[in-house]
Amino acid sequence: MKTATAAGVKDCIKAELDDLIEIRHDLHAHPELMWQEERTSSVVQRELTKLGIEFKAGLAGGTGVVGHLPATTGDTSKPAVALRADMDALPITEETGLSYSSTRDGLMHACGHDGHTTILLGAARVLAQTEHRPNPVTFVFQPAEEGGGGGQRFCMEGMLDGSGADGKGGGLGPRVGSIYGLHGWPNQKLGTVKTRPGPLMASTDEFLITVRGKGGHAAWPHLTNDPVVAACAIVTSMQTIVSRSTSPVDSAVCTIGRIAGGTVDNVIPEAVEIEGTTRALTPEMRKLAEERVREISLHVAKAHGCTIDIHWNVGYPVVKNDPKMVERFVPLAEQVLGKENVLHAETPVMGGEDFAYYAEHVPACFYFLGLCPEGQEHFPELHTPRFDFNDKAIPVGVEMMTRVALDES
Repeated sequence: MKTATAAGVKDCIKAELDDLIEIRHDLHAHPELMWQEERTSSVVQRELTKLGIEFKAGLAGGTGVVGHLPATTGDTSKPAVALRADMDALPITEETGLSYSSTRDGLMHACGHDGHTTILLGAARVLAQTEHRPNPVTFVFQPAEEGGGGGQRFCMEGMLDGSGADGKGGGLGPRVGSIYGLHGWPNQKLGTVKTRPGPLMASTDEFLITVRGKGGHAAWPHLTNDPVVAACAIVTSMQTIVSRSTSPVDSAVCTIGRIAGGTVDNVIPEAVEIEGTTRALTPEMRKLAEERVREISLHVAKAHGCTIDIHWNVGYPVVKNDPKMVERFVPLAEQVLGKENVLHAETPVMGGEDFAYYAEHVPACFYFLGLCPEGQEHFPELHTPRFDFNDKAIPVGVEMMTRVALDES
């Protein structure tokens, strides 16, 4: 294997790029849902084996992979810099028409995890060829980001603890001292990165409310306790959570994504289901949103002669960037991309990410990688049938992941 210097990172990436794009297209054509990423995991293991990188497989539910490269200079036992990518796809039918589009009906890489995995494999390739590695590097290939909380599973298994003094830890090498992750961002210009200290992405909780009433014939509604009317009133009342229960300067979301009930037009059903999500940027706001959803549902239903059952799923925490990590990342990114291409996120976004779990344990920095080509106003959004990760963003992502791993500051 050819040895690269830190100064030769760009040349090394250029030499590997065609092969990395081929890997990305292969992953895109073979998407797998959370906890089912067997083929993707095998591709990762194959590539790490080629590079001679030590790894553990079968982690975090069975498909997670952790690889490790030791430092070549300095204190080889100091904490590792971890780089994380997610691997799972979504239950969406692809409509891109690409030659490498999904071969699996109803599944596609609509969130760009094929690109994230490829970028991390690219960083592993470059770092394995780099002669001067001042930091131990841990590569985290994570399953089940799309609602499964694979990051939490990794943390619970002790991946961040390294191999441990007795060699029985959940990871490899020394403990993880810091971690970086990225996400392709469709509405951000290609060749840019964007981040901010503190909250970057929101907490994500989900709920399922079953409104139970007394059904009957549509012609005699006075003999029923109509759960459809009660459900509609609950949904309408929930709009006051953000408009009347939170301060105008606080960020919160309460969205209803599904209402289901009934079978035909002339029958009032016994029950209606309401499914939704709340998003927040602070623990206080997160708690308030849950309390108000529960209170409104209970009392509005009662006013309509109905009862409710609520199933509340505590989702991902807030993605909170460590300020010192961001202070380290920004000037490094400016050296690589130019100051004009390193953007400050003025406000957090209300989407969620299970990278948040890592940030609860070690200093973390998550950043957005621009995907939108110059001169193009719109790029297909995440979680849509027309989304495809931009191959031209791969070298930018690889270089940023490589540079943070080599950083000596």
